[in-house]
Amino acid sequence: MNSPIREIGMEMSCLMFGPSAAWASDTFSRSAHSCLAWAPLVEITASSAILASIVPGLLAALAIVYAIRHVRRPTVRQREPIRLRVRPVLDAGLGRLLAALAAFEVGNVAATLLILRATELLTPGHGPKAAAVLALGCYTAYNLAATLASVPAGRAADRRGARRVLGAGVALFLVAYAGLALTGASLAVLAACFVAAGVAIGCVETAEHAAVATATPAGVRGSAFGLLAAIQSIGNLAASGIAGLLWTRASPRVAFGYLAGWMVLAMIGLAGARQRVDPAA
Repeated sequence: MNSPIREIGMEMSCLMFGPSAAWASDTFSRSAHSCLAWAPLVEITASSAILASIVPGLLAALAIVYAIRHVRRPTVRQREPIRLRVRPVLDAGLGRLLAALAAFEVGNVAATLLILRATELLTPGHGPKAAAVLALGCYTAYNLAATLASVPAGRAADRRGARRVLGAGVALFLVAYAGLALTGASLAVLAACFVAAGVAIGCVETAEHAAVATATPAGVRGSAFGLLAAIQSIGNLAASGIAGLLWTRASPRVAFGYLAGWMVLAMIGLAGARQRVDPAA
């Protein structure tokens, strides 16, 4: 249930504060969650951490109630049949962009795999508990980087185009995955890879929906977002599943090399989509 509620909240935030501020608040909240994840490993007990997690839940409920009461409601409502219009979306020239985004999502693995990689590399030199704490520290840096990158990425998308920001994010993911595939037990290099991935997700999450919206006629924009949501869901499932299988059957290096390959394909696809769509913009 978290995903649709988050999407509704993001839509309300975009209406009230604008897309850049909305995405910044979203990534900041995830940064705070990662900081709280340190608690059971450092000073307080797991039960105390669970009780503390009630506080952000209550704050989220209050924020949703506040947003519902302050969002402007339409005076006239038009009833239209609910349907997903795939052909008009593809006819509008969005096929190449969606294909590039599909390549990205198939390589957009869950951050859990990054944490596992850092923990595995750091355990021999620091011990299991210290390695877990350091890995969570890298993950906190990842979320902070995403928070700090989201607003500049939104402004860059407005000025230079969302597809360029998307391309920059995908390129940073390529650097991060390649680093995680090749690095050893260097905390500095691991932290740099996490920061690069954080800036990357800040760019991509800010620009992905904007790129689809600007390339799609208003009449089929809802269907375009529906296709994008399907691509994200299926792609993320495939990314974590296949990368996890490669990790188990082969090695972590093979898994991250596989993910880096999808980033290369996504960059090629975005370049093709830009060549086709931008001249008409």
